[in-house]
Amino acid sequence: MSEPRGRLPQGAPERLYSLAEDRARRSGRADVELVTLIVARAEPEPGTRPECASLLRMCQFPLSVAEISAYLALPVSAVTLLLTDLLRDDQVETRAPVPAAALPDPELLQAVMHGLQKL
Repeated sequence: MSEPRGRLPQGAPERLYSLAEDRARRSGRADVELVTLIVARAEPEPGTRPECASLLRMCQFPLSVAEISAYLALPVSAVTLLLTDLLRDDQVETRAPVPAAALPDPELLQAVMHGLQKL
C-alpha cells in the first residue's frame, strides 16, 4: 500500500528543507567555515526547535562547525542555516580557530615529556 502523495512513510527522515522553514523571509547566511569554533551563549528556551536545542546544549564548550555537523548527523549546509538563526539571536558566538603557528612545537613537547619520564 502506498502513502498518499506528499506524505512520508512512518519513521522516514524529515526532508532537510524542513529545517529552513520561512528561510525566504530571512536574508543572509552565517560566514562560518568548517573550523570556526561555536560557543553557546544561552540555554535552549522552551519551544526551541530540537536541532537548535541540541546545538545549544552541545556547545557549552567550543566545537567546530564540522564537529557539530557530525554530532547532529546533518550536512554542513543545514548546520550553517541553524547557526545563522542562532547567531542572529545572539544565542551562540563564533571564535576563530587556534592557528597552527600558535601551538607549541611538537619536538619541544616530546623533549619535555622524555625529561619528565626520566625523573
